[in-house]
Amino acid sequence: MDEELRSLTERLRNEAGASPAYDRLVATEDLDVLAAALTEPGQPLWARELAAFRLGAAGDGRAFEALVLLLNHREPRRCASAARALARLGDPRTARAAAALATNELRVAYALHPVRLLVELRAPEAVPALVTTLRRRLRPHDPHRTVALACVTGLGALGDARARPVLNDALAHPVLAEEAVRALARLPD
Repeated sequence: MDEELRSLTERLRNEAGASPAYDRLVATEDLDVLAAALTEPGQPLWARELAAFRLGAAGDGRAFEALVLLLNHREPRRCASAARALARLGDPRTARAAAALATNELRVAYALHPVRLLVELRAPEAVPALVTTLRRRLRPHDPHRTVALACVTGLGALGDARARPVLNDALAHPVLAEEAVRALARLPD
């Protein structure tokens, strides 16, 4: 069992309590059993998360919708595990979904993991989505500095010259300035 799955199962074991369903979902190698946990009514969130992660890690597209929902969850640990599974899943819809979540101003408090996933995927949607999200975070008194910092770091990692104007604007923000300097240094001339 890889480290990501081990960490996830330890966290979810506490949520599941002594549920026999937990042991069944951890032990099964049957992808249909995991997929059923996503669609059966009354399944607890921990069961859906565990099934979606395992299906995603196995490259089974039936996990896509559940993982996207978890990517936008209010609990950061669920978002992080969903992002890891989506990166492994390899579904061509992932970048578009992550870009939609990253740029959704109503859910910006949960945009950190979609932003990071976009950078990891290096998809065509990544730079435009990060530029849009960062530009909105440069407003005075914006409370989402962690998201802004992830955008600055990600734009530097992507190394796309289209990010230069917004990174130059980020230099005026003390929380972002140091990272913006590093990101600008990574862009082509």
